[in-house]
Amino acid sequence: MTSYCPARLTPLAALLLPLFTLPAQAADAPAAELPAVVISDTPSAATRLQAPNSNEGRTRDELAQTVNAVNTEDSFKYLPNVLVRKRFIGDTDAPIASRTTGINASARSLVYADGVLLTPLINNNNGNGSPRWFMVSPQEIERIDVLYGPYSAAYPGNSYGLVADISTRMPQKLEAGIKLTGSQQQFDQYGTHDNFRAGQGSAYFGNRSGNWSYWLSASHLDSFSQPVTYANLARSSTASSAATPVISGVLADRNRTGGDIVVLGAGNLTHTVQDNAKLKLAYDVTPTLQAAYTLGFWQNSAGTAADSYLRDANGNPYYGGNSGNVSLNGRVYSASSIAGQFSAGSKDALHVMQSLTLSDKGAGNIGWNVALANYDYATHKERSSTVTPYTSAQQGGAGRILDMGGTGWTTLDASASWKSSDNVHRVRGGVHYDRYTLASPTWNTSDWRSDSTTTLFSDARGKSSTAALWLQDAWRWHPDITATLGLRYENWRAFDGANSLTNSAGKLVTVQQPGRSDDAVSPKLSIAWSATPDWLITGSLGRAVRFPTVGELYQTIQVGSTYQSADPNLKPETVTSGELAFERAFDNGKLRISLFEEHVRDALISQTAQYPGVAAPTSFMQNVDATRQRGIEIVADQRDAFIAGLDLSGSITYVDARITANDRYVPSMAGATSVGKRTPYIPDWRATAVATYRPNERWSFTLAGRYSGTQYATVDNTDTNAHTYMGFESFFVLDTRVQYRLDKQWTAAVGIDNINNRDYYLYHPFPQRTYYAELKFDL
Repeated sequence: MTSYCPARLTPLAALLLPLFTLPAQAADAPAAELPAVVISDTPSAATRLQAPNSNEGRTRDELAQTVNAVNTEDSFKYLPNVLVRKRFIGDTDAPIASRTTGINASARSLVYADGVLLTPLINNNNGNGSPRWFMVSPQEIERIDVLYGPYSAAYPGNSYGLVADISTRMPQKLEAGIKLTGSQQQFDQYGTHDNFRAGQGSAYFGNRSGNWSYWLSASHLDSFSQPVTYANLARSSTASSAATPVISGVLADRNRTGGDIVVLGAGNLTHTVQDNAKLKLAYDVTPTLQAAYTLGFWQNSAGTAADSYLRDANGNPYYGGNSGNVSLNGRVYSASSIAGQFSAGSKDALHVMQSLTLSDKGAGNIGWNVALANYDYATHKERSSTVTPYTSAQQGGAGRILDMGGTGWTTLDASASWKSSDNVHRVRGGVHYDRYTLASPTWNTSDWRSDSTTTLFSDARGKSSTAALWLQDAWRWHPDITATLGLRYENWRAFDGANSLTNSAGKLVTVQQPGRSDDAVSPKLSIAWSATPDWLITGSLGRAVRFPTVGELYQTIQVGSTYQSADPNLKPETVTSGELAFERAFDNGKLRISLFEEHVRDALISQTAQYPGVAAPTSFMQNVDATRQRGIEIVADQRDAFIAGLDLSGSITYVDARITANDRYVPSMAGATSVGKRTPYIPDWRATAVATYRPNERWSFTLAGRYSGTQYATVDNTDTNAHTYMGFESFFVLDTRVQYRLDKQWTAAVGIDNINNRDYYLYHPFPQRTYYAELKFDL
């Protein structure tokens, strides 16, 4: 077990210690002057779905008081054991991680909005596998919930990390509002010393008339990011001569495995402009039967730029050249190798989401629901320059265009519920079908800024589908004991896979990949015992099977200087998970202690190796024979703690995550091994703490902290130098938010994220101190 140094948690422990030593009841204090806390009428996901999972949630009002939220994913930042890798405001690649899964494993968790899947199970990465958060605006959120572990039969094996459930609002009367948000980040790293701003405006309008209700919303975002990548080269071993032109401004550093590198400049400085529009319609056919339709649009126009730290003899920025050598810190480098580190690019996308649901809550003991949803990449083009140097690329020239138009998925779910008259049985069951389509041709172009193309450079295509049946019964066989038994059957197929790639001779070679099919049965069992009126003890066991995504099987592409190689023969991940949870209820709060353990067979983990005859490193997904994650999680919250109006919440978790077998391991260096090493991307410690003080009905003051401990990106844990580009390091950040209600309709707020200005990396450099200002009007 990894040793624990208390000094690393000292700042957050100071916030958490009072929380875990609270008395059963808050101290006596006059509370008559305080407004009542508004509790959402929307039940939690666990309540709605009779899910036996440990769960945490937040209401709309709680989020408004505590979170500097520009994008919807911000709402999850203080929930226990949740990390959303959001690199900048407007980031479209923001995967969610749980207590036993990492940020490069998007397909191990599921994100839903009103029952519509926002997680694109076309891949399992931190890129095009990231949830489509932007299809929901923060203003329409009614509440959020997170369910931990694969203990509900209602969800596929992809739920073994977590299920994030977003419930949005439908008006009961005339509603309208606008919100303006602005932010500015102060960033200082390597040779970048600048401020990066973002601004967002959003509006909504809704009403209910008779049996009809509707909601219209729209938002516009304009954002500039800090550097997302850094241009660097391995330090040259060749000394330069007096005749070699001298280039200044280079910075020396080490890469994540400790090798000497030189940092040349900043990359992927992203300017993104996004628009979101949403229409929701609902019609009450009868007092219990409702039909609803949702239509969402999202467009993104983004450009990426580079900034060289290098200067030539005249003091001009230097981006390399197509021939010759130069001297950096007395060492020789080819001008072309420097030029290859800088590139320009752009993205244009229009995504469309639709859903149609018919739901009957049931006047008696029976209810049912049918939901059909579709998500379509109507337009999705990513352009990149290949011409060098960068100054020439800015004017146009040769490049490539990745066109993912036609990618998308369709899901169909039908479920029914029955409750016995004596309330002993609550039975739910249903059927599920999904179909995912991946289309990702990459075209050569004579002008990367245009839509014109010449020849096909590469292509990756494929489809997958899953049909499932599930049944679950919450059986109260004793007044104090409820057993939830579930079973899920899944039939999975992957088909129409094909890869095309231009070889070294310039010839396009196409390989038709084999189809795949598999079946899985996943039993679930959870027993909840009300040991006393205040204590609930729950033991859960669950099996989950996570089938490979179509991208893991078929998408072979080049990303920058790295090849990503698919494998059509990957096995499914098989997970056996258990949790023992002790929950104590207080008058105004709760305490939960969870012990959990998870065993994964054939875990799908990305690795990187150098293949003979291939100059660039190759990243590939591989089945690791076995991993084991075990840990303890403590979660607590208390309203009116110590004094009236002070709300405290927090969590602290330790996870011992290990690779226990890996016969397929390819050593990255002599003597390296992976067995016994920490499972990649899972930190040893993680903690959150939030304190909100409401002295009266107008003011709220929040101070929040987030901590994440040591983690590794490689299966052999050789990435020991964490504070560098591509490194993964521990971090502790403090955030604050102050909200003031000017009157019944106007609310203003200011906040700071990363007050302590922590400079840290999770592969990419993350935002430093960022200031927020917000003005909101609600009719």
